[in-house]
Amino acid sequence: MPKRTDIKSILILGAGPIVIGQACEFDYSGAQACKALREEGYRVILVNSNPATIMTDPEMADATYIEPIHWEVLEKIIERERPDAILPTMGGQTALNCALDLDRHGVLERYKVEMIGANADAIDKAENRDRFDKAMKAIGLETPNAEMAHSMEEAFDVLDRLGFPCIIRPSFTMGGSGGGIAYNREEFEEICRRGLDLSPTNELLIDESLLGWKEYEMEVVRDKSDNCIIVCTIENFDAMGIHTGDSITVAPAQTLTDKEFQIMRDAAMAVLREIGVETGGSNVQFGVNPDTGRMVIIEMNPRVSRSSALASKATGFPIAKVAAKLAVGYTLDELENEITGGVTPASFEPALDYVVTKIPRFNFEKFANCNDRLTTQMKSVGEIMAIGRNFQESMQKALRGLELGAAGFDPVVDLQAEDARSKVIRELKEPGAERIWYIADAFRLGMTVREVFELTRIDEWYLIQIEELINLEKEVDELGLAGLTEDVMSVLKRRGFADARIADVLHVSEAEVRKKRQQFNIHPVYKRVDTCAAEFASSTAYMYSSYDEECEAEPSDKEKIMVIGGGPNRIGQGIEFDYCCVHAALALRDDGYETIMVNCNPETVSTDYDTSDRLYFEPITLEDVLEIVRIEKPKGVIVQYGGQTPLKLARELEANGVPIIGTSPDAIDRAEDRERFQTAVRRLGLKQPENATVTGFNEALTEAKRIGYPLVVRPSYVLGGRAMEIVYDETDLQRYLTDAVKVSNDAPVLLDKFLDNAIEVDVDAICDGKDVLIGGIMQHIEEAGVHSGDSACSLPPYSLSDIIQAQLREQMRKLAFELNVNGLMNAQFAVKDDEIYLIEVNPRAARTVPFVSKATGVPLAKVAARVMVGRSLQEQGYVKEIIPPYYSVKEVVIPFAKFQGVDPIRGPEMRSTGEVMGVGESFEEAYAKANLGAGEALAKKGKALISVKDSDKQRLMDLARGLLALGFSLEATRGTAKMLAEEGIDCSIVNKLQEGRPNIVDAIKNGEYSYIINTVEGRQAIEDSVYIRREALLNKVIYTTTLNAAFATVKANTADDRARVSSVQELHKRVSLV
Repeated sequence: MPKRTDIKSILILGAGPIVIGQACEFDYSGAQACKALREEGYRVILVNSNPATIMTDPEMADATYIEPIHWEVLEKIIERERPDAILPTMGGQTALNCALDLDRHGVLERYKVEMIGANADAIDKAENRDRFDKAMKAIGLETPNAEMAHSMEEAFDVLDRLGFPCIIRPSFTMGGSGGGIAYNREEFEEICRRGLDLSPTNELLIDESLLGWKEYEMEVVRDKSDNCIIVCTIENFDAMGIHTGDSITVAPAQTLTDKEFQIMRDAAMAVLREIGVETGGSNVQFGVNPDTGRMVIIEMNPRVSRSSALASKATGFPIAKVAAKLAVGYTLDELENEITGGVTPASFEPALDYVVTKIPRFNFEKFANCNDRLTTQMKSVGEIMAIGRNFQESMQKALRGLELGAAGFDPVVDLQAEDARSKVIRELKEPGAERIWYIADAFRLGMTVREVFELTRIDEWYLIQIEELINLEKEVDELGLAGLTEDVMSVLKRRGFADARIADVLHVSEAEVRKKRQQFNIHPVYKRVDTCAAEFASSTAYMYSSYDEECEAEPSDKEKIMVIGGGPNRIGQGIEFDYCCVHAALALRDDGYETIMVNCNPETVSTDYDTSDRLYFEPITLEDVLEIVRIEKPKGVIVQYGGQTPLKLARELEANGVPIIGTSPDAIDRAEDRERFQTAVRRLGLKQPENATVTGFNEALTEAKRIGYPLVVRPSYVLGGRAMEIVYDETDLQRYLTDAVKVSNDAPVLLDKFLDNAIEVDVDAICDGKDVLIGGIMQHIEEAGVHSGDSACSLPPYSLSDIIQAQLREQMRKLAFELNVNGLMNAQFAVKDDEIYLIEVNPRAARTVPFVSKATGVPLAKVAARVMVGRSLQEQGYVKEIIPPYYSVKEVVIPFAKFQGVDPIRGPEMRSTGEVMGVGESFEEAYAKANLGAGEALAKKGKALISVKDSDKQRLMDLARGLLALGFSLEATRGTAKMLAEEGIDCSIVNKLQEGRPNIVDAIKNGEYSYIINTVEGRQAIEDSVYIRREALLNKVIYTTTLNAAFATVKANTADDRARVSSVQELHKRVSLV
């Protein structure tokens, strides 16, 4: 069937901000869908609130709305744009839930919009646990024994029938949100209450326990003529009980017999037919009892999912692109497979002649006191994928690509310690983020494969593979460096051993091992991902390394630029950096360079095979990058766009003769090295907060006394504010120096005077050596002391004077020339009492670049990439700063709800995973829309609780009057209430926790407040008031922990966050008129 001609315009729903469980894989799928549908001549309207995405670039769709994904906002957009159809399967759970809301509120019917890709009934049938169970029984497939519950009473009835342990899963949530495993009544009650609250339909599915079963996923694509293909079979390395997003996964499945595979394949196709997915991709999850062979269907997603992105990258089959074309009427046999250059149709099932391993990346260290054990609720913030010719090679490449300081199966336990064995047993039994390394240590301690299996339920085949690697390490250790012959080296490299790991085992340097390997002339070859196991030639240069015979890289002799990506997502280094890498590749490709991308993150657009001319899916380590440079010989390598990952390699790459373009590694070091930077700042006559670098405990105490408290303390060289704190007195500082960091000559600690109540400002700029282009000045909403990555900000500034802004521009220019910046730079300033203090400068891409680009219409990352290859700002026509005639506000989302036990307060350490943008004619409207997009929309009236620190009490009166004017009634703790009463402000009193009942917690639990303002300072006060913030979070009460944000929120509440919508294209047109 050719494509449909009765529809002309299609609205695509994006996934909104990046959260745990829904990351940048949906930017990848959405961007592919936009491309695919525009290729077919449809008018594409895109809605997504996340500015850090490629899909929201103005050239990706005909009309792009960076607006909250909320059904009322969407109704406004539909009313304006009148699309014929809506495609909700590309934006994860957010898009599906929004589409169902639009359907429920009659919006789709009112404006005659057809849902394509999946209809409302199919979505409901797959997502509604009860209907899904009945559907599976109808086709003779088993699901786990389970029952629905809509209240605590029903839940306890189900428990009586199923018993412990049991698994609780709320309907219509993603990433296992609100779910968990209960082993006793107390846990059961807690998980059920949370799950009922988080499920939009207030329903839970309570399952029998499948703990220890094997878990598989099948990625299936089906068209409306009932052609069905299995794109990929993914096997979970970890047994059931760990969310699949937190499991190590392997493709193709390694431990299925052919018969089991065929049974599963038939079942997966039957599931799609029964649910009614006719046009697109779905994933079906299976559980298999390893003892009895019993197979059950766990769930299916009637949309493109996290696993589809992984399957697309693992096979080279672009699921999202194909799904988008199927949604408009094509069938699989009508579509070409692009990777083979159209030699095969899309109806050919991909075949793999390699093994792919995905390992999740966690950030537990960012969330003090959280439970870091892995359960059915997803907690990972990113992932890495590696490709090898065998499982061992693939696994070891993945381990070194995680960037956790391990080059392979590095030991994590002191094997000589008395408690080594008991520690390993605990880690195997109760899995945490590092279990894979503890498995290796178990074998080092002499445990058998069977013993490890009994503790982990990980298939023995995988355990044997790991045991073999540990035995190999022992042999190498015994042979010593002299015994590292050409044959031994070849064996090690084919099993995936990195030079650095071999060096660790032999207690020599990595350089010595590299030298020896080069003497033997042992180098990797590069194989192509071709979807057909090399049956047909592939015209697509999508490569991975292996120590095999034949090299398929076929490098050209064109002028090439190589871009090194950011590796796995983590807090502090996310999609914003990938966005910059993609822009560099696109811009330089347009300019006639051959672009080479090196990255290992399967979720991103940068690892899409058509983003660059050549893609190397490889870990970002010195060894891996040098080998690619050896074969490709690029004219220049860009390291400033991928965050700290490529920057950490810059010096060594340069030392190995790699041509790094843009700002030199030395200039970057000048900005990062405290003493060198201070010299530059003094020469320019700029101010910095009083500071010191200390290398010992007593020196720290002496310097702290000299500077004066409060202080910001942190280790040097970090991204995202790792281990950064504000200390208020000497006791606090002593605790920090003994608990949080170990201060030494190799690990100095930085002390900075903390500027209380200062306004923080971010400025992005580009310098080409002659001119400086100011990209944008962003005023933070939270005062200094909240990490810039966790603060909301406004462009243009909403209260900074023109004089201050002019001074900021002048300081940026001076810094750019002083540091010899060639490309992007970002600086952070604090403004206090009309004085400007420089906090830090980063002569590289910053996480604000995508936001500024969307707000102003200037593609900063593209412009800067061209500057790096020698095209001046004048030549490109970008010399004048663009100040838009409207406001854009960036707000962040922080995954506090995923980590019970954490204090949900914004501070100097970055913890947000994603961002949204709101645009309005006034600051108030823009901030209100940003809050709605982040899921933090404030009620229009109700009761507000106020409990603030002493230093905020002076400014509190105006805020209290503002809340009263909005129609709120006020309640406060005694000290605050007394002060308000003295000013004649009417306010009731509530007991603190220690003052008797009923108290604040009772009032929050009873739903009495619609807004809470809670500001504190000093460790003791923060610890004493944590219960207020935790209860507010648990009970979904909007709360603010800084006074500036409270003022902004009250102002924003006067604006209508759903009244007006504008497309990015319209906004940028207004900018060009200015």
